[in-house]
Amino acid sequence: MDKIGRYEFLAEPFHCDYSGRLFMGHLGNHMLNAADFHSTARGFGMKYLMTIQRAWVLSRLAIEVVDMPKMYDKFTIETRVESAMKYFTNRNFKVVGDDGRVKAWGRSVWAMIDTETRHPEDIYAIDNGAINNWIVKEYDCPIEKCGRVAVSDGVQLIKKIDTTYSDVDINGHINSVKYIEHVLDLWSIDWYKQHKLKRFEIAYVAEAHQGDKLSFYREQLGELEYYVRIVRSDGTETCRSKVVFEEIEIEN
Repeated sequence: MDKIGRYEFLAEPFHCDYSGRLFMGHLGNHMLNAADFHSTARGFGMKYLMTIQRAWVLSRLAIEVVDMPKMYDKFTIETRVESAMKYFTNRNFKVVGDDGRVKAWGRSVWAMIDTETRHPEDIYAIDNGAINNWIVKEYDCPIEKCGRVAVSDGVQLIKKIDTTYSDVDINGHINSVKYIEHVLDLWSIDWYKQHKLKRFEIAYVAEAHQGDKLSFYREQLGELEYYVRIVRSDGTETCRSKVVFEEIEIEN
């Protein structure tokens, strides 16, 4: 079996925004699905891990968009494991359109946890460290690695939301992609008519669960660069995000 997984997807119309392009949240969701397909086929995916009270949890994700797929576009997501350590593994993504052109790149960091204690577990303990058999180091991924998002004390509270049934995933906490959607909802459609996403980065710090109220704080770092901090009801920080936009060029 090839060390690199390649999976075909479709930009379904109801997964696209007002402009007819795929929502960033759905692109992120497809990347996570590709990661699951890849790991499951090679013996270290969620299907097996759930039988031994283990699960993968996303720690960090960075996506850079070259040309977001449009409605009905078919595209392939390539994914591979770049490296593995005792408690974390790095996985990369490449989104390629039917025309062979790159649509987006992604980098991610994952941890393995015990589903009962919620504590990190040794990745190498799974099948005697078999994940090492699937590492591919010589593979281009030109975007920056997931960095540390530094939010100052001067961030401004933008909104608060309640978490409900549809926010919760198979691990019992607020879904990784739901955070992406909630962050991007901090800007209006009018903003998106003039700006497009260039890079989205998120670091997951602590879990939140159904019933938690999430507070969203935003800080503008540069003209089109923002930091977002998400805090749950008890004051614990759950996520930090960095969002970089670029202006849409208007054709004459």
